[in-house]
Amino acid sequence: MQSNPAMEDRAYHAAVVDLLGAIAYGEISAFERLAADARMCPTLADKAELARMASVEFGHYERLTAYLAELGADPIEAMGPFAQAFDAFHQRTRSNDWLEGLVTAYVGDGLAADFYTEIGAFLDPETRRIVTESLRDAGNAAFVVSRVRAAIEQDHRVAGRLALWGRRLMGEALTQAQRVAAERDELTALLAGGVDRPGLDLAAIGRLFARLTENHTARMTSLGLDA
Repeated sequence: MQSNPAMEDRAYHAAVVDLLGAIAYGEISAFERLAADARMCPTLADKAELARMASVEFGHYERLTAYLAELGADPIEAMGPFAQAFDAFHQRTRSNDWLEGLVTAYVGDGLAADFYTEIGAFLDPETRRIVTESLRDAGNAAFVVSRVRAAIEQDHRVAGRLALWGRRLMGEALTQAQRVAAERDELTALLAGGVDRPGLDLAAIGRLFARLTENHTARMTSLGLDA
């Protein structure tokens, strides 16, 4: 890895390690969830697709942990502070069937990607590239949309149930994002616009969460669901 002058700032380095640790744990959690949800798929083709999506998430995890190691951080230690919050979130949003799992993969993971992409705007170019590549759609959008819309077409009652599920995911994910940011001073500083800012810009954070909500609504609409 080439020298990155931005990492000479100890506060910034700590903030980046925190951010990458959170994203890495989110990626391995997504891998575990997709692998588990694959068991509920109605067809072999669907099972194979979810397995492929899971493998993409694990690839993201490996790239993030490799970058953490390049920064001189222990990836396991970097992920540690976020394990409890992420595990609690996934426990509260455990899928009851494969359709709920699809909505979680598309809506829930999409919301997390939006959140970390917003923070990425304040990162140095190399770290921003790593984050952006790790949050890239695992190729699941078209697959999820087609399967969910087909299920609604077959049984219109599915739409109401999945819309409620999507709203629950939104509430749980926003609560988790706010909790994680509030508990980690370094992430709070990045949300405020950089580790060198003297205080929180509450208006900017409010606009951030408004954008997250707008993106969530757009995803729900693409699925044929009410947000």
